[in-house]
Amino acid sequence: MTHNFLADENSPYLLQHAGNPVHWYPWGEEALIRAKAEDKPILLSIGYAACHWCHVMAHESFENEDTAAVMNRLFINIKVDREERPDLDAIYQSALSLMGQQGGWPLTMFCTPDGKPFWGGTYFPPRPGFGRPGFPDLVEHIDKIYRTEQDKVALNTRAIVEAINDMSTPEPGDTPAPDLIVAIANRFTEEIDKTHGGFGTAPKFPQCSVLKMMWAHGNAATRDAVTLTLDRMAQGGIYDHLGGGFARYSTDPAWLAPHFEKMLYDNAQLLELYTAAWRATGNPLYSNTVHETITWIQREMTHRDGGIYSTLDADSERVEGKFYVWNEDEIKAVLEDDFAFFAATYDIRPDGNWEGHTILNRSQDPALKDPTTEAHLSKLRAKLFAAREPRIRPALDDKILTDWNGLMVFALVEAAMAFENPEWLTAAQSAYDFVRENMVINEDLELHHSCRNGDARHRATLDDYVMLARAALSLHEATGNPDALSDAQGLMTYVENHFTSDDGAYFFTDDNATDVITRTKTGFDNATPAGNGIAAEVLVRLYYLTAKLHYRDRAEGVLRAFAGDITENAFSYGTLLMAAGQLAEAIQVAIIGALDDPKTLALRAAAYRGKTPTRIVSVVAPDDSLPDTHPAFGKTRVNGTPSAYVCRGPVCSLPVQDPEQLITELTA
Repeated sequence: MTHNFLADENSPYLLQHAGNPVHWYPWGEEALIRAKAEDKPILLSIGYAACHWCHVMAHESFENEDTAAVMNRLFINIKVDREERPDLDAIYQSALSLMGQQGGWPLTMFCTPDGKPFWGGTYFPPRPGFGRPGFPDLVEHIDKIYRTEQDKVALNTRAIVEAINDMSTPEPGDTPAPDLIVAIANRFTEEIDKTHGGFGTAPKFPQCSVLKMMWAHGNAATRDAVTLTLDRMAQGGIYDHLGGGFARYSTDPAWLAPHFEKMLYDNAQLLELYTAAWRATGNPLYSNTVHETITWIQREMTHRDGGIYSTLDADSERVEGKFYVWNEDEIKAVLEDDFAFFAATYDIRPDGNWEGHTILNRSQDPALKDPTTEAHLSKLRAKLFAAREPRIRPALDDKILTDWNGLMVFALVEAAMAFENPEWLTAAQSAYDFVRENMVINEDLELHHSCRNGDARHRATLDDYVMLARAALSLHEATGNPDALSDAQGLMTYVENHFTSDDGAYFFTDDNATDVITRTKTGFDNATPAGNGIAAEVLVRLYYLTAKLHYRDRAEGVLRAFAGDITENAFSYGTLLMAAGQLAEAIQVAIIGALDDPKTLALRAAAYRGKTPTRIVSVVAPDDSLPDTHPAFGKTRVNGTPSAYVCRGPVCSLPVQDPEQLITELTA
């Protein structure tokens, strides 16, 4: 008889395991009470629906009756979706790193009955191999340690929890000055792979927060390093050349072979980055990448009511990448006489370019060809896309997450305004409205983190609040909607009341959290930007938009809290460095004109088409005024015509009434 307690869960990942012979519990009071009552250690397994190695371990171990019997006899087994409970994942990933092991998923952690970790790892094979013990033998050994070495286990758990708390105590210092930020951005150029772009060898991740900071603050050579990376990623196998969108990361230095899962948060950050690069370069490769990726988001990842789904799986038919790869004969059958031309462009070989198959890519010759040739290639890709459609698709994780939707709303607003595409702005507003309508708990703007099938669950984290606030500000600046500005202020008020730490930074979980062993706190960018970094950015923008000094003071407090850590390890703090740069030297665009005047609207649209990576846009009616701290305070329309002023620090431009001239003014 199966005693699996996941059937009532709402996570696609947990539901994947609801039929396992393992007696899985979701994280919660019932599992912890039973662990204490039976004096059993906890086997905690954390993963996510799109994770390839999570599937491998599930097939090899969790679906095996004999292995499950051992797990059920010795442990209380708990399964967690890291995307639903990023707070738990952060704690136990930190614990794993303190054990001297590299983190990742699946995360396998062994804990005392009260949830304190004492040993762990990631993937374990069913039999000894890969330098790892076999999983059935391992669980027997861990249980023996727990039973016979309780003093050592208690000492170890105490040390780990104390060390996690120490990791959550940032090193303070002075807010980074603009010249230091520039020096850091340029220094990162030395670490870029000069052939393929990106950082390091393999696995190679996009590192969007670092690239964004380099783009905003670096010199010409630094921007060249960023464009090299963007070119190689967009033409590599990490990008889906038929359907649009990027996979999570590359397993090789050349961006050829990804782990094939597509994550909303990666694509949101990459959209923002490619949009910024397109504004400055006009490179059609970047325009194509943005358009194709948004088309994919709208076609495959959007709920009928506007919310945006989380991930597409790496696997289909239990084979990683099967949906995306090809062999030569398949492509010949579709393209016929055009095969040779297409094969030369997209690295198609008789024996394939990856494990006997072909991943479409243009890494050998990434430069775009002439427009006529590119148009023909586009038609051929469309044929292959149509031929791929009947394949068995990777599974969709259709839960909608507040923080990731916040990232995508911001990216869609940036793209919509840069490319003058009102449909994308509507999509951004719809996604925001979905979160606003489904995730908000009360008038204090307390939030849920996750929603699926109309069922919102789980306490929101810092990331949820600040990323949604950032999305609200982007919509306010792009549309003039005052309600969005009010939302952003309300969300940050909740953050201030429930997440604030004595050192000036913010905890990841709020002060109402009762089911975590500690409250973590970090400014460290990971796969997503650090919540404290986004919080600092939101506070900076609110200060400039409202002139309320407490926003500036709180932004400075966050930046000072992590300043010492930034000095020691700047690579991991791109988002905080961006916020520091914006606080010191914001570019503000003040537009004075009737809010519904087409000339006002044209100026606002133009404010997003200049080459400056960031800007803060304020539109003020003629009978209203900017705050007296704004450098454009007292500026007016000229001859009754809407007028814009570009302010860098305390100095503003002459009035600008022509949109094209405003674009020129906003050239970095």
